Amino acid sequence: MKCQKCDRPASFHITDLVEGKPKELHLCEECAQAFLAPSEEEAAEVLPAMAGLLAQHLAVGETADQLARLDQRVCPVCGISFLEFRKQGRLGCPHDYVFFAEELEPLLMNIHDQTHHIGKVPKRQSSGADQQTQLIRLRREMKEAVAHEKYEQASELRDKIREIEAKSRTMDTE
Repeated sequence: MKCQKCDRPASFHITDLVEGKPKELHLCEECAQAFLAPSEEEAAEVLPAMAGLLAQHLAVGETADQLARLDQRVCPVCGISFLEFRKQGRLGCPHDYVFFAEELEPLLMNIHDQTHHIGKVPKRQSSGADQQTQLIRLRREMKEAVAHEKYEQASELRDKIREIEAKSRTMDTE
């Protein structure tokens, strides 16, 4: 791709927002330096706009602080944090939709234009989802109990897990 200011190959690809709309610039190194380091006359014109950008950046800083606090939230059932969800793009259990509902709603609206599921649901899964959520929570609690050397509590949790799994096996065979 060639530079938009001269005929040299473009090595810088800049997306600039002009009146709220993205404008792409493809520039060579020299033209990019001239674009990014305006002259003194241009700087005098740009300073008021820069003040507005700085104010926007400070507002983004508040959002970053809010995001940092949000990233510390952890689902009590599966133990996934919102930061892990943002990195992986996957939730840990069905309960996460309830626990992170406020944060997920804008994301779901942006992607699907809906906040609730419209469509088919597997017949077998509808009753088993709660059991799966409970199993995930119990397994996590059992691992924590073993880590803290609370073996009696861990054995009780193991027995509950086995009981739930046995019930689900009998329901599957019916």
